Formats: sequence, C-alpha cells, structure tokens
Amino acid sequence: MDIYVPEKFETNRLLIRAPKDADAQPLFDAICESYEHLKPWMPWAQQKPILAETQANIRKARQQFFDREDLRLHLFDKATGELVGCSGLHRLDWKLRKFEIGYWIRASRAGQGLMTEAVAGITEFAVKKLDANRIEIRTHPENVRSIKIAERLGFTLEGVLRKDRFDMQGVLRDTMVFAKVRGVEF
Repeated sequence: MDIYVPEKFETNRLLIRAPKDADAQPLFDAICESYEHLKPWMPWAQQKPILAETQANIRKARQQFFDREDLRLHLFDKATGELVGCSGLHRLDWKLRKFEIGYWIRASRAGQGLMTEAVAGITEFAVKKLDANRIEIRTHPENVRSIKIAERLGFTLEGVLRKDRFDMQGVLRDTMVFAKVRGVEF
C-alpha cells in the first residue's frame, strides 16, 4: 500500500517508533518483567515468551508496518532509552481512515502517565499524519487502567459489545468501545 506513514515521532518523554530488529531483547525483557500483568488481558501473553519467537514477531510486525496492514509502535523513554511498552494502530481501515489503538506498559513503568502520554501522541499522529476520521479504544470492562486512559483522553464510551469475544479463560466477555471522531472530539 502506497501510504506515507512516518516511522517515528516524539512526545514530551517518549520516542515512539516502528519496530526494529534490535528491539528484540529489550521487548523480550519488558514482556518477561510484565508477564503476570499482561496475562489477564493479552491473548499473546498466555505463555512466557521465548526470545526467538520475539525476534520473529518483530520481523512480522515490521513487515506489516511497511505493508500498512498493522502499525505497531514501540515506546522508548527518551531520557533512558528504555523500552517502556508497546502500542500502535490496529484494525486499519484506510478507506474510512478508521484505526484502533491498542497498548500495554512495562510493569515497572505503570502509573507514571507514560501510556496516557503515548496514547495522546498516537491519537494526534493518527489525526494529523494519517487523516483519521475515527479512532477507537476497545477494552475489557474489568481493565480499569485501560478504561481510565480512554476517559482521561476524552474518548467517548459508545457502548458495550455484549458477549462478543472470549476472555483468556475461554469465558464469553463484553468489550467496551470508546472512540473519538472527526468533527466531534477533534
């Protein structure tokens, strides 16, 4: 797809950029540290990571970024260079200019406002650089931290999709859908 998407941008405290092969070890370390925090929410965090799988995952994410199929973004603390989490724009609909933001933060960096800053920056990036018409955040109703980020940033709760997917234990669960749309919230 021939759509220009910058590979990196910055917020006050973060460098936000597309994955690189050199990110494998830092990403692996962040996932290992955060495994117990990620397991309740992330389908890919149901088993402890293996470095070779993390390397392959980054290669795939990088290719998807260049093919404009998925825009995963790695978050780095500008002061320390530490990989503090991942986010990105997913479920891309280029015709409608509709994107979903997903995110997770390294356990040791939670509660510092970094993910709120990252999601705000990615929202601005989607609006200004990708001409977004709609940006969504979808979350489990029990994921309070994720809900707080959406609310803090002015995303509107549009509704709850009842029993729309399985949770990590295979039980049907609801999904909260928050959104910002052009002409209303931006």
